[in-house]
Amino acid sequence: MNRVVLVTGACGGIGSVLCKRFVEQGDTVLALDIDANALGALTSQLGDAHVTPIAVDLGDAEAVKQTVAAAVKARGPVDVLVANAGAANGLTLATTDAASWQRDIHLNLNGTYHTVEAVRASMIERQKGVLVLIGSVNGMAALGHPAYSAAKAGLISYTKALAIELGRYGIRANIVCPGTVKTQAWQARVDKNPQVFEDLKKWYPLRDFATPDDIADAVLFLASPMARVITGVALPVDGGLMAGNRPMAEELTLETL
Repeated sequence: MNRVVLVTGACGGIGSVLCKRFVEQGDTVLALDIDANALGALTSQLGDAHVTPIAVDLGDAEAVKQTVAAAVKARGPVDVLVANAGAANGLTLATTDAASWQRDIHLNLNGTYHTVEAVRASMIERQKGVLVLIGSVNGMAALGHPAYSAAKAGLISYTKALAIELGRYGIRANIVCPGTVKTQAWQARVDKNPQVFEDLKKWYPLRDFATPDDIADAVLFLASPMARVITGVALPVDGGLMAGNRPMAEELTLETL
């Protein structure tokens, strides 16, 4: 599609697939990640004609602004931002301390804000742009990881603010909220319980989980002209998890649903 697309968290399980999919449809990708070595590998895989690596810590607002500006000077202004970077620390309130709380909020919420700020003025000036944030069903319900969840809930509100304030400039903002996604991030839990995915299936109406490509499908749609009047939307991509709780409904009704 010949756009310039900035993808943060570019080297993760979802991020690397996003980069690949945008390149496949003819876009130039500015791949942002804190891991310079992984960025080098990603760029080699997809080709430096299509990918510009940006190695930076999203927690450093000024560094994000400067490195994105340098990439834009070389490749052109950003048409689409996919704010994908994120990570979780404390599993419960009992295992969360002040430091881990700050890390989760700083990366997941503040880091996304820093990234949007790096492209917002240019999009306003050009009177066009697409912002797709990657949230989580954790921002919609209490599912563990309280600090991460609080940050993702904040992103939903932030997305709506972006949609209503930037819409007049032709800028759309939406957030994709994945449920369980089978990526390397789950490996520690698989090591602890090899049956973890099978155990989780009962909570998902489709009895299946998203893949990184499923998340990319949703992002590419929201970033495309097919979604030209869709803005301010929080879209779960979760196998039906947020639709309701079938095991609980069966206990309430004493019926098999």
